[in-house]
Amino acid sequence: MKATWEKIDKNVVSIDVEVEAEKVTVALDQAFKKVVQKVNVPGFRKGKVPRGIFESRFGIESLYQDAIDILLPDAYSEAVKANDLQPVDRPEIDVEQFAKGQTFKFKAKVIVRPEVQLGEYKGLEVPAVEVAVGEEEINAELERLQQRHAELSVIDEGAAQNGDITVIDFDGYVDGVQFEGGQSEGYSLEIGSGSFIPGFEDQIVGMQVGDFKDVEVTFPEAYHAENLAGKAAVFKVKLHEIKRKSLPALDDEFAKDVSEFDTLEEYKQDLAEKLKASKEKEAEQARENAIVTKASDAAEVEIPEPMIVTEVDFMLRDFENRLRMQGMNLDLYYQFSGQNESVLREQMRSDAEKRVRNNLVLTAIAKAEGIEATEADVNEELENLAKAYNRPAEELRTIFTQNGNIESLREDLELRKTIKLLLDNSKTVAAEAAQA
Repeated sequence: MKATWEKIDKNVVSIDVEVEAEKVTVALDQAFKKVVQKVNVPGFRKGKVPRGIFESRFGIESLYQDAIDILLPDAYSEAVKANDLQPVDRPEIDVEQFAKGQTFKFKAKVIVRPEVQLGEYKGLEVPAVEVAVGEEEINAELERLQQRHAELSVIDEGAAQNGDITVIDFDGYVDGVQFEGGQSEGYSLEIGSGSFIPGFEDQIVGMQVGDFKDVEVTFPEAYHAENLAGKAAVFKVKLHEIKRKSLPALDDEFAKDVSEFDTLEEYKQDLAEKLKASKEKEAEQARENAIVTKASDAAEVEIPEPMIVTEVDFMLRDFENRLRMQGMNLDLYYQFSGQNESVLREQMRSDAEKRVRNNLVLTAIAKAEGIEATEADVNEELENLAKAYNRPAEELRTIFTQNGNIESLREDLELRKTIKLLLDNSKTVAAEAAQA
């Protein structure tokens, strides 16, 4: 096989590929074996039609498309690999020649990974970060723990308040017509959670058990269901039950219940240490983000649109997976937030473009500095993951390899080593000086 390429536009190349006639013959044989299983010819059982009779009846040309489909993927992949190209999108294929006894010629036009012109990436200034834990932060953590360990009690008398968990039936109408998805019975809604359409929860405040009420709201203009977007709606609501949280007292008994410490003071000291460790980790992450952003801003690169779209796709899948872990899905999220996929994608686009740009720049720096993830690095990372997930390292290696993710792991390690290089060669300055 022969394959040559030329650059025809920024980040776009055209690849000319020629496949030997012998391979065309083999592909035609394979295509015949596939197609003959599907044709009916009087006097012959399906799959038993002789090649000569098949060609005289249907023509050799009837096998061409199947033969092309057999040859093309491997030929394209081989051409890309042979010329060390890195496509970021599907190619546009133009078949120039295909016939029995002849070479197979085609052109592939494809967008490739862009070239990066690096700027300064050593000696960059990053702000110093001072880590301290204040009393208010410790108190906020204690309050969060109080909320987690709160007891719910049913309120028989009195009105619903902010923070209460209410059990309601609701039935939604737009222009007096009931709409799909606007009904539920026995729904648990925490007042003040912001999980419903703006204005809905506020109107539940003040209702008592057994009350009926028409809750009037307006769907957001960007609501995912176009037939409801911007529409005024009335929800007929019945309140069945009110549950109110009873917070435990913050004392030594509370500390014993939620930790291994005997006194609240000991527990607060432990919380302070953990909060400090967490903030130190966040500070280090902030320094990494700052140095990567500076190196990225100093570089010149034009990002192809398909790379941004692919990253948004990844971010959307990741967001959906995190929603599932919380017992939700995208449809419910769209309903509660009043957004749709188009709006969510647009919100993610800026971060996606930044991620792609940073990745391209870090990869270029790694190449310029000869940074590679060794087999020892991979083994060490697998050992760390094995400890974290309590599974054998070799089992994790097998899983990574079978899923085709071992190279992604290696690339991630290389990017981490590159960031470390940037930090090791940076200058730490006061936050005010870095901003200036």
